[in-house]
Amino acid sequence: MAGPGKCFLVTGPPGVGKSTLIMRVFESLKVSNPTLKVQGFYTREIRQGSERVGFDVVTLDGRRGPLASTNISSPGSHGWPTVGKYKVDVASFESLALPELQVKEDTGLFIIDEVGKMELFSSSFFPAVLKVLESNIPVLASVPIPKSGRDIPGGVLLTCTVARLKNQPGATIFTLSSSNRDAAKETIYSQLVDVLRKH
Repeated sequence: MAGPGKCFLVTGPPGVGKSTLIMRVFESLKVSNPTLKVQGFYTREIRQGSERVGFDVVTLDGRRGPLASTNISSPGSHGWPTVGKYKVDVASFESLALPELQVKEDTGLFIIDEVGKMELFSSSFFPAVLKVLESNIPVLASVPIPKSGRDIPGGVLLTCTVARLKNQPGATIFTLSSSNRDAAKETIYSQLVDVLRKH
């Protein structure tokens, strides 16, 4: 299991800046620890004008593919799972994200943005996350605040998954708001640097 303080979880309401914060921490770490091998992925909004039309999954070395979209019309997409108005491309997500969660000897840090409802449509995703947690390698991940209500597709699974992560031994939880984002970034960065120095 991950030792004390090796699992950093960023949570908060949608749009508060969880992904932005994680990428700012990653960029700072690249400057201060240029030889650090970081694996993982983040999600990026796709917009047409002012409207959000989907999300891409992006690896930390820049490869990207669709995660979900409002306008997918490829063969077979009619059977894909949906979250709200978005159809989730599980195969595309798995092809990019799962290899990034393979534990390797020289990996110094995992970044997982995010452990959310769309990602959990992959039955292989959470088992891969658990293997990462058991590897004792530091993890920086984002988790949503689950909405209450059993009528939400995947809501129970998401609630259980988030609870499992928050109960991880050594997990430190940062709940973001618009007023504490900058301070949280500095705190997470300095704590991660400290953990990486000892790792």
